[in-house]
Amino acid sequence: MTDELIITRSEGWAQIQVNRERQRNAMNRATRQGLLRAFEELRGTAKSIILTGTGVAFCAGMDLKEREADRAQGIEGAGEEWIAVNMAIKAHPAIFIAAVNGLALGGGATMINCCDLAIASTQASIGCPEMGFSTYPGMAGPAIQLSGVTRKQAAWLVLTTNRIDGATAERWGMVNQCVEPEALLPTAQALAQKLAQFDAVALSESKKALERIPAFITDWQEAMDHGQMVNLTIRSRTTAQAEGSARFAAGVKNPGQGV
Repeated sequence: MTDELIITRSEGWAQIQVNRERQRNAMNRATRQGLLRAFEELRGTAKSIILTGTGVAFCAGMDLKEREADRAQGIEGAGEEWIAVNMAIKAHPAIFIAAVNGLALGGGATMINCCDLAIASTQASIGCPEMGFSTYPGMAGPAIQLSGVTRKQAAWLVLTTNRIDGATAERWGMVNQCVEPEALLPTAQALAQKLAQFDAVALSESKKALERIPAFITDWQEAMDHGQMVNLTIRSRTTAQAEGSARFAAGVKNPGQGV
């Protein structure tokens, strides 16, 4: 646990809660860097990771006060750091679940769409305020457009600054489920626990396949062939792990023999 993050570890899964309630969980440098460290620390131990916020906000985007102060001193790099956090979610072997407890603006919308699964509270409020500052949401916009919503739905968020609630996000396919506030974390935690029962290699390889089809593979035959290759990869990796475990066990049982 850090000042900015509350990290709860359970068997096979973990929960990371952004803990900047007074700032509506806006992403400052310490939080961004803390998330990157937490992702690496959970690699190989957590098969599923819940991301959520404290108080009434999931994430209100970037910490604009810190960013303005940095720019006044000639310091840049906040945007690149935030991109790195979201790309780390996409590249991580764990399945990420966004538990959207409230306000999710700009960077918050980005994080929802970069997570593999998402549960929203009925009190969720998702939007892109950037047009009000005469700018395009440089990260949230692409993330929304790549999430599978229609062009008109993406335009509603990008062009109007209007927000959508959790139920609308579910109808649009931006989140998997919308539940009452008191059911949000129990629902997300039950899902994380379920995922933690599955094989880690199968989860990570299936996550990669979901990313490649149809983003990179759109032909049906190629997609079917790729599906077969995914299963070959899973079998080869799980077999190698099983053989490695067996050799280690044999070595412990017979320490005088090489493994």
